Amino acid sequence: MEIGNFLRRKLERRFQTFDFDGDGRIERADFATSATALADECGLGADSPDRKRLLELSLGLWELLAQAADTTGDGTIDLHEYQRAFADGLLVTEETFEQGYRPFLETIVAIADTDGSGRLDAEEHVRWTGALMHLPEADAREIHRRLDTDGDGQIGTDDLLTAIHDYYFDDDPDGVGSWLLGRLPS
Repeated sequence: MEIGNFLRRKLERRFQTFDFDGDGRIERADFATSATALADECGLGADSPDRKRLLELSLGLWELLAQAADTTGDGTIDLHEYQRAFADGLLVTEETFEQGYRPFLETIVAIADTDGSGRLDAEEHVRWTGALMHLPEADAREIHRRLDTDGDGQIGTDDLLTAIHDYYFDDDPDGVGSWLLGRLPS
């Protein structure tokens, strides 16, 4: 698969959100630390089944990512390795998309949904995206507004799945998914 400039910018932004400590490399600790930060933000105790499930799913995503992208075998992934794995169809494909993301998103929505509605309002969205990916509040609010396509003030797992799908597979810069992670690098 050829990666055009727009997709390259989206992949760079996604890489930044995976790189929790901001050291320019993705590693297992980034996934463990981000899951822990989200669990802490949502008040999940150390023995909470939801916390354990979130960490398990997060580390499972790391394992899949490492298998596909860590070409040097050093336990870290740089931006070039990440983009190359995507171009080679090793990370996210139309066929593997749903199975890779749905369980993780369902868990996130379940723990971030403080009012028990099964969906996320803007405040809940701001909390989880800030904790898990360091998204700025203003970006998270704009993202929520864009994902809330029916205007009811709530987004759910399916809204997030659609946006993530479009983030990777839609070239429309004005599409719902294009703003999934906030502003793209120039």
